[in-house]
Amino acid sequence: MEINILECIDGAKQAKGLTVIIDVFRAFSLECYLFQQGAERIIPIGDLDQAFALKAKHPDWYLFGERKGAKVDGCDFGNSPCEVANIDFSHKTIIHTTSAGTQGIVNAKGADEIVTASIVNAKAVTKYIRQKNPDCVSIVAMGNQGVSRADEDLLCAKYIKALLEKKEFPIEQEVEALKNGAGAKFFDPANLIFPEEDFALCTDVNRFDFVIQVTKNGNVVEKNR
Repeated sequence: MEINILECIDGAKQAKGLTVIIDVFRAFSLECYLFQQGAERIIPIGDLDQAFALKAKHPDWYLFGERKGAKVDGCDFGNSPCEVANIDFSHKTIIHTTSAGTQGIVNAKGADEIVTASIVNAKAVTKYIRQKNPDCVSIVAMGNQGVSRADEDLLCAKYIKALLEKKEFPIEQEVEALKNGAGAKFFDPANLIFPEEDFALCTDVNRFDFVIQVTKNGNVVEKNR
């Protein structure tokens, strides 16, 4: 099994084989919580205008929209797991558009198959990959706005690669170190875009035992146990 770690939107464009798109802070962590809270399906959209147009056609669907970390005006929710912690999304369809994670999905056109990943379900993703046993795995750390390195995404990519190679990896220590690095924004009282609770929710190592898959046509994300 050939395993390659790629980064950002450019990396997604280069991805081939079974492709893992990573966005820890916060898109694909959020989606795990949404499925846990009953969501039936999530539709990833790259373009904001397309997301609003889809919402207009289906006003009963929830629209989650984020740009530069902040909730987009006119959306039902932003990209924060703690914002929706106590909401029941049973049987609901969700439209999701973000700066990084969903951009990776729509740009990974050369992938044979796409799954998403975060620290909260990394081990489940690894198990799924082993079961599929593909010749090639592309692990894409989507980064900040999809254009620059994000340490949390690269950390998750390295963790999944280590698990696949059955190597030891100090994930708990590395997550703790994020508090003074890429995760420091969650602990800044002046930064209201990134609530502190989201850090814990997005770094709860292997909290979920399911994988999120993108369907063949690339427009629906589904949970697969």
